Amino acid sequence: MIKTVGFAMCGSFCTMQKAVDEMRTLSEQYAILPVMSQNVYETDTRFGKAKDFIDEVEKISGRQVLHSIVSTEPIGPKGLVDVMVVMPCTGNTLSKIANGITDTSVTMAVKSSLRIGIPVVLGLATNDAMGASGTNIAKLFNTKNVYLVPLHQDDPIKKPFSLVSDFSLLPQTIEAALKGRQLQPFYR
Repeated sequence: MIKTVGFAMCGSFCTMQKAVDEMRTLSEQYAILPVMSQNVYETDTRFGKAKDFIDEVEKISGRQVLHSIVSTEPIGPKGLVDVMVVMPCTGNTLSKIANGITDTSVTMAVKSSLRIGIPVVLGLATNDAMGASGTNIAKLFNTKNVYLVPLHQDDPIKKPFSLVSDFSLLPQTIEAALKGRQLQPFYR
């Protein structure tokens, strides 16, 4: 039976296309349930128009994008996914997840998954990972059923506190998470 990946996207707009490309790769092996934060669902940026991302994601997944708290709440209780991915996961969303704040479609998708033991994989993209968000990374690194896609510095000179997940490692991170393991090495 084909496993289903919940694929939630937050507003690290500069990494959005990389995330969509990873979703496309995953769709060759998994069914995809797409989720977008309100910002991603509604905001046009210099990196692309919201409608274009929505259309592309819905074409890849064959499903409508879930983008409200009400639409994502049933994910866990109804067992709609086997693993929940958040990619890109911003520092803001990371902080909310680490501190139990559920006020967006993405944080509800994560909470809904964790409450019944579904593994959650976070693909971080944050400019303050080695600053304010660092404590939240450490907190989640030791949380049951939360797994992080390995990280690297994306621009150590211009953005010395920034870390981004190696998006190409998402498939391996999912496979490890489904077995209850964190993919290593964590920093590359």
